[in-house]
Amino acid sequence: MTKPVVREPLRRNSRSNRARILAAARQELGRNPDTTLEEIARAGGVVRRTLFGHFPGRSALLDALAEEASEALRDSATRTPDAGETPQCALARFTLSIWPIGDRYRLLLALARQDLGEERVSSILAPARKKATDILDRGQRVGVFHNHLPAAVLSAALEALILSLLESVNTGTWEDDGSLTAVATLVAAGVLEQEATAVVEDVVREKRAETAEG
Repeated sequence: MTKPVVREPLRRNSRSNRARILAAARQELGRNPDTTLEEIARAGGVVRRTLFGHFPGRSALLDALAEEASEALRDSATRTPDAGETPQCALARFTLSIWPIGDRYRLLLALARQDLGEERVSSILAPARKKATDILDRGQRVGVFHNHLPAAVLSAALEALILSLLESVNTGTWEDDGSLTAVATLVAAGVLEQEATAVVEDVVREKRAETAEG
């Protein structure tokens, strides 16, 4: 029996709808964790039936968001090199790599208790948190970061700082492409402001050169 032919435009349209639904879900749930699926569908410009065609219920949608965030954070943690870099450069580079996916980070924390569970969220965030803690531990051992707090505790404090600054951008009270946040993170870790600014500028320059070459 001949298999039915699935037209490529239909597949592209389906992928586009799914991406729009996920983008709308990140935005709406980030603002209000109690947002309904109907409100998400409306924000994504699709009808309720289309949303349920991709995600049969709230749990399926949240699972997809969690997996998306997990992949992005895992990729960021593994792709950000720090071998041969100073701890200051490594922390600046990592902060800049996390910034574009900060909304997903924030969303996971917002949904942690109500929907996904603390244990699952912790497992998703574990690679990024371990990366930051390892960088801080290395910096403490060579004396470039504060050592009055254990590296894991300092990492948690810096995570809260980054999320707070991201929220300020989302509410329109501040503007940043991640560079100022990277400077603030280094300063909070114990680096003098002038040095922190120079480090971030160097890393940003390198990233732009890598993008141009790629």
